[in-house]
Amino acid sequence: MASNITNPPSTLGKYCVTLTSSLVLASLVALTVQVFYFSPIDPVILEIPSSASSPSSTKNNQLQNVIKLGEGFLKQPEDVCVDKNGVLYTATRDGWIKRMVRNENWENWKHIDSSSLLGITTSKDGGLIVCDASEGLLKVTEDGFSVILSQVNGSQLMFADDVIEASDGNIYFSVGSNKFGLHDWYLDLLEARPHGQLLKYNPTLNETVIVIDNLTFANGVALSKDEDYVVVCETWKFRCVRHWLKGIDNGKTDIFIENLPGGPDNINLAPDGSFWIALVQLTSKRLGFVHTSIVCKHLLASFPRLINLINSATKSAMVLNVGTEGNIIRKFGDNEGKVISFVTSAVEFEDHLYLGSLNSDFVGKLPLPSAE
Repeated sequence: MASNITNPPSTLGKYCVTLTSSLVLASLVALTVQVFYFSPIDPVILEIPSSASSPSSTKNNQLQNVIKLGEGFLKQPEDVCVDKNGVLYTATRDGWIKRMVRNENWENWKHIDSSSLLGITTSKDGGLIVCDASEGLLKVTEDGFSVILSQVNGSQLMFADDVIEASDGNIYFSVGSNKFGLHDWYLDLLEARPHGQLLKYNPTLNETVIVIDNLTFANGVALSKDEDYVVVCETWKFRCVRHWLKGIDNGKTDIFIENLPGGPDNINLAPDGSFWIALVQLTSKRLGFVHTSIVCKHLLASFPRLINLINSATKSAMVLNVGTEGNIIRKFGDNEGKVISFVTSAVEFEDHLYLGSLNSDFVGKLPLPSAE
């Protein structure tokens, strides 16, 4: 009678352990190849100022007093501007330029088939100039819209971010990144290399020149009251730089303000010659290690859904009033983002501050006297 031959339990156990170890090793190798070899970024360490990673030691919740304008009617109104007649405009993520007249009634003004409308500004001859991260610079009037600039030196203009028009008709605008597009902004943050620019477009000559190159995510742009210099925000550097257009420093670039307690987004000139800067909370003390670890950067770039785990922009809001010498005059915030968060622009008009946000369905209106 033949006997059944079976593997001893110890031998079978060793075989299972070996197989499992091989599978785990293969998975780790595959993951390593995916993360490092196919990574879309070539990252460097991002230096985070202590003021940006530490929680505020004092309560700063004046922005909780905002009046909500157009609540429910506006989808992520990133930037706002006010024309000479007091009409308030904003560009929303659903492709609309919407406006509010003085009676606080909102209307759908002009629709642009785009989900990438960013900075807007009033134009000297009427209408608006709008940054479309996909199409370039647009002119929007009562008659519709047209493309002002779509190419720079023969290449497609990508990621036009913010814009301002000078009294001589020249248009200064920022390019957030010439490597990554709007919807891949997090890759630019993780890579932390200087891919941004400040440019000037002369419509008379149809000529575009680079004013400042190698900016680390160029964002908001503003001219001084006398137009003797232009300021551009470097979001990932937590600073704003200034380029002189007149005077003995004409052509020179220096630092306007640095070590900000958040990444500067949009900047706007105030009536008294100072500036309003919206700050975005890019990180936190608990998660700051991500920006100092090349491995973590590659991992997040390969699995972008993880970026939401470290994104602190929706957790709070802050705006600064900064003087012409780069000194902070006033600071308003909503430390916990209870009423408004992810504020991306602040415009002063008739003793009120109007706030755009990428995490709200309204424009905030803050009475300035009561906020002090």
